[in-house]
Amino acid sequence: MSLNAVAHLNFHGQARAALDFYQSVFGGQATVMTYGDFGMPAGAPDAGKVVFGQVVADTGFRVMAYDVPGADAPARPEKPATHRENGTTITTEPFFLSVRGATVEEVSPVWQGLADGATVIEAFGPAPWAPAFGMLTDRFGVTWIVDVAA
Repeated sequence: MSLNAVAHLNFHGQARAALDFYQSVFGGQATVMTYGDFGMPAGAPDAGKVVFGQVVADTGFRVMAYDVPGADAPARPEKPATHRENGTTITTEPFFLSVRGATVEEVSPVWQGLADGATVIEAFGPAPWAPAFGMLTDRFGVTWIVDVAA
């Protein structure tokens, strides 16, 4: 028996853009199905939104996403949900996504890709517990940890 946990991200009108972005960073194949593809009338407000989407890469990376029906993205809060304070990470988020590789060379392109338009919480570089570690919140509001296995 084999089980895999896959992050399923919920968006408000940004799922397609997020999936395109993650595919540009991680490579692989994107699959996107809209509410219209599943029978919602073409003129309905949510017909073009994503009801099922995923990116699957040969590296093992996989993420799923969809658009919650209804209103588009709420305004982002003025104070970030995750930030550094007095040498610690303070957050109100229930989870982070973690991408871990074997070498700095392997994960550096991932960091650089995710950092485009992101808010960097902790810059990518050597850490006491790992050859490299970094934390950021991407342009879609998802917080990522990118590191190298010790």
